[in-house]
Amino acid sequence: MPASLRSQFPILKRLAYLNTGSVGPVPRAAVKAAQAEMKIGLEQGRGGAAQFERLQQLVDELRGRVAGLFGCWPQEVALTGATTDGVNSVLLGLDLHEGDEVLTSDEEHPGLLAPLAALRERRGVRVRVVPFEELPGEVRSATRLVACSHVSWHTGRVMDTEALAEPGVPVLLDGAQGLGAIPVDVRELGCDYYAASGQKWLCGPIGSGYLYVRGERIDGLAPAAPGYQTLSDTARPLDLPLKEGAARFDGGLPPSHHSAWALASLEVLAGTGMDDVLERGPSSAERLAGLLAERGLTVAPRGRSTLVSWEAADNEAESRRLLEDGLLVRHLPGTPYVRASVGAWNSDEELERLAAAAAT
Repeated sequence: MPASLRSQFPILKRLAYLNTGSVGPVPRAAVKAAQAEMKIGLEQGRGGAAQFERLQQLVDELRGRVAGLFGCWPQEVALTGATTDGVNSVLLGLDLHEGDEVLTSDEEHPGLLAPLAALRERRGVRVRVVPFEELPGEVRSATRLVACSHVSWHTGRVMDTEALAEPGVPVLLDGAQGLGAIPVDVRELGCDYYAASGQKWLCGPIGSGYLYVRGERIDGLAPAAPGYQTLSDTARPLDLPLKEGAARFDGGLPPSHHSAWALASLEVLAGTGMDDVLERGPSSAERLAGLLAERGLTVAPRGRSTLVSWEAADNEAESRRLLEDGLLVRHLPGTPYVRASVGAWNSDEELERLAAAAAT
């Protein structure tokens, strides 16, 4: 599979691309799709009824495709601009007050922690941080929401979501390193909200994201940033008639070239076989972790994910050194780790080359 999939990503001809956990590589088909949409705007304009119908058609198609990845209904999916947009939609949309507790872990991304800090400052909500592996057992009577990563961006550990959902407290998962990287079925995860990125493992444009809201939770979540796209009847905006389903949480109407790019990237992955993509990425990451450990490097405890982190004396300098060797990884500030994000498109040769270079 790697050869056929790799051929879709021109960047792989000159660089071992191992930083999809930040932003994914761009497939050739996505550029063609985006260019085609922009050409339509150039030649036919952007303000006619036909153009708006086209925009809505793309949005509806994208919502449906993403719902398939989540394992949910399309009406449970909102189109956002980033994982953090989805996080903010949930935190600001819930009726959380002073004294309520939000439980989170010690391995969270600033994209989750900054919204939590703002919630604490503005509403007096208590934010309690516990070790990642202890989170499921830390739910208390005052806990009104658990907000944490599905996959830790630090180490690649995977949250025990079954245990997390057991107490019955609403759960918000940060799925930036989940959707498109590992199998995601929101029903099996038992979460109420799942915020994800479009630009990482789904190889979409920067400025794309997705939010799952469990159907029975939709009416209890107020739109955090209401606007034109929130309304079911734009002639009565002061009555705030909301759209049916999670579309009321959309972050505006995505530009057609963004939607076309996102759809084209999803088609590339689906053409390979999404099940195969979701199997090969974690399997290759596991192999890389073994290669690094065999060479004496200290690999962070991890789960079955696509992320592999290892310790370096100067992790920032190490990531720069590896890039000079044609190996794109990243350092994680505030940690001892260099992190590789292993996609289904990465070859065995690249993994071996990275392990050898890291051990040098």
